[in-house]
Amino acid sequence: MVRSEASLFAVSDLHVSYAENRRIADGLKPESDEDWLIVAGDVGELFADVERTLRQLRARFRKVIWTPGNHELWTHPSDPVALRGEERYRALVRMCREIDVLTPEDEYARWEGASGPVTVAPLFLLYDYTFRAPGTRTAEESLKKAYDAGVVCTDEMLLHADPYPDRALWCRARVAETERRLAALDPQIPTVLVTHWPLDRRPTYQLWYPEFAQWCGTVLTQSWHTRFRAAIAVYGHLHIPRTTTYDGVRFEEVSLGYPREWKRRGAAPRPMRRILGPGT
Repeated sequence: MVRSEASLFAVSDLHVSYAENRRIADGLKPESDEDWLIVAGDVGELFADVERTLRQLRARFRKVIWTPGNHELWTHPSDPVALRGEERYRALVRMCREIDVLTPEDEYARWEGASGPVTVAPLFLLYDYTFRAPGTRTAEESLKKAYDAGVVCTDEMLLHADPYPDRALWCRARVAETERRLAALDPQIPTVLVTHWPLDRRPTYQLWYPEFAQWCGTVLTQSWHTRFRAAIAVYGHLHIPRTTTYDGVRFEEVSLGYPREWKRRGAAPRPMRRILGPGT
């Protein structure tokens, strides 16, 4: 039965390079003609896959809002689009604008449906190695501990920071610019803050390998969910889909993840999470 009232849905980590995941992404559909969809990063690694999936989703949903994950930013050896770093990100933004998908570089949209109004703000922030491995005091110590444990994110090989010297400095530049924009928002309107990497470190405490947390965010944003009046914080990256509450704010981890992960959870996944709308 089609609902008459609009919903704001969210999903992340579709990883459509896997055939099983691509079939799931191809099956994502709205419940009403007015539904919006947030896509919180890691659609895929290849530029063409990202474009194909977002174009398909935009044809179905009233509005699609995207922010990149680390996989979109990889310069993968099999991708004909060999752009690196900031240049790759800007090309993804241009592609999204051509197909009418909102990005972190666009004006934030206002959701006026049930439980609204809220400002939906997609944020591109990266990470700076400040979610350090247990027992370490510096980024260098933390990274060494991860390498010694054999827990190393593929970003170290494929996610380039050009023209920044490293990803940590790119992260800090993104944080500064995003903070300025969020501070200028109407203080009377709550926000839905959409990131790929969680704003707060606490969700990473569920990771099997705590050394991986250093690729999962920055302490610079740990107060943003309260400071910028978030009704909901949406994120992915961890592949641990769940709903939690921190400091009175609802956090929604909306990832699909890899087939080997979602198959362990049993039934065929329905990764699209209702963030706002009927029943929330």
